[in-house]
Amino acid sequence: QVQLVESGGGLVQAGGSLRLSCAASGRTFSSYAMGWFRQAPGTEREFVAAISWSGGRPFYTDSVKGRFTISRDNAKNTVYLQMGRLEPEDTAVYYCAASNRYLTIATADYGSWGQGTQVTVSS
Repeated sequence: QVQLVESGGGLVQAGGSLRLSCAASGRTFSSYAMGWFRQAPGTEREFVAAISWSGGRPFYTDSVKGRFTISRDNAKNTVYLQMGRLEPEDTAVYYCAASNRYLTIATADYGSWGQGTQVTVSS
């Protein structure tokens, strides 16, 4: 079991940047891939980015490629999502999640989830 706590969300103007952090505790040794997902009002939760335990296989959904960067610091049990050139379409609650898979984009493969942090991008 892994406990995850996100932070770093807020209100930002279009074109701005934010860095989200996710601190993990508990049985972190059993978690391999880490991912970021987001959910806008009235929509399904969607995949944003994922990273393997080693940090060597990051993967992004097409809409954020070139703008977002996922990274992790295993010594600190923390995963980050650096978001740049934000757009109003990025507005959502962002969730971090932990999986026991090597690398996956599937929501069902993530067994632990944070509470979410709100990101709002104004026009």
